[in-house]
Amino acid sequence: MTSAQEKQLLHLVIGGELSDLDNIQFTDLDAVDIVGVYPNYKAAYDVWKTKAQMTVDNAHMRYFIVHLHRLMDPDED
Repeated sequence: MTSAQEKQLLHLVIGGELSDLDNIQFTDLDAVDIVGVYPNYKAAYDVWKTKAQMTVDNAHMRYFIVHLHRLMDPDED
């Protein structure tokens, strides 16, 4: 695999308002913001950071990066 064909390590960025800051439970699942799927952690992190900064005034709003590649192929390092 050449550097131009780097392996995709898919990451999902999602966010929403939490009902309790001690647990990851969204107040309204219909309102969860599914931001998008990104080909690597760096791209996902950049989007996550932007979204998190946009909602900094709401203490219950949280954004997360989900490592989809780990869910899709849990045996691979």
